[in-house]
Amino acid sequence: MAHIDDKETQRSNLSYIRTAMDEPMLERGHELDLARRWQDDGDEKALHELVQSYTRLVIAMATKFRNYGLPVGDLIQEGNVGLMQAAARFDPARELRFSTYATWWIRAAIQDYVLRNWSIVRTGTTAAQKSLFFNLRRLRAQIEGKQEHEGLGDKGRKKIAETLKVKVSEVESMEQRLFTGDQSLNTPMGEDGNDEWQSLLPDNRPNPEEIVVGMKDKQTRSQWLQDALGGLDDRERKIISERHLTYEVVTLETLGKQLGVSKERVRQLEARAMEKMRSSLSVHESDLKDF
Repeated sequence: MAHIDDKETQRSNLSYIRTAMDEPMLERGHELDLARRWQDDGDEKALHELVQSYTRLVIAMATKFRNYGLPVGDLIQEGNVGLMQAAARFDPARELRFSTYATWWIRAAIQDYVLRNWSIVRTGTTAAQKSLFFNLRRLRAQIEGKQEHEGLGDKGRKKIAETLKVKVSEVESMEQRLFTGDQSLNTPMGEDGNDEWQSLLPDNRPNPEEIVVGMKDKQTRSQWLQDALGGLDDRERKIISERHLTYEVVTLETLGKQLGVSKERVRQLEARAMEKMRSSLSVHESDLKDF
């Protein structure tokens, strides 16, 4: 749903827009001179003239995003932030027009604002998701305009996914987000209003029975491991503990120095100990199938 400003806000926005559009355009040489004065001398008057002259870029960009239901005044202000960032980073030595450079920063600032405020739920985090958010309407309109029936369809979603290099599931999710809007989970379902939408949310946590069984299984496996370790001599138990039961694995060479044997001998003792443990645990092979 689009935001509608009150009359006073509309008059203020219109006055600001008119003032911005009346600012004179800058010649290339004068533009670069202003940028150099700001960069080299910190001349704030030059910065003000440079920024003020290109506020019209902000107005033009903000109007392109007015259909997202956000206040136009806020879009303009966010665009102004992008314009100031462009002025702070602009390098006149590259001989690039400031308008070309600033357009990118203005668009980025407005897009970031739209993504943060269009919905109470975070909309997109990756570059691909952002591209999907801002291009889905346009691509959907193009596809639907070529079809006789209404709706995007699986073929259309696949085409959009290929164009924007995203998954079809992401297209479906974003389509639902864009064309349905936010709803409270406490909204009643149906006319009787006895149930709420949150009643349909699945609970993926394990149930009490699964928790108890899992704890029992863990205790059982732990006991099996202790029994298997109990069948090893002290040297074998130390090797297994240091090599397999610690976060920081001790090297064969280090263990060899501690035990007074070569690292090859440590490897042989480790292999023998592992075989003993496999033999001990194989007794429970039939029970393992139940886990």
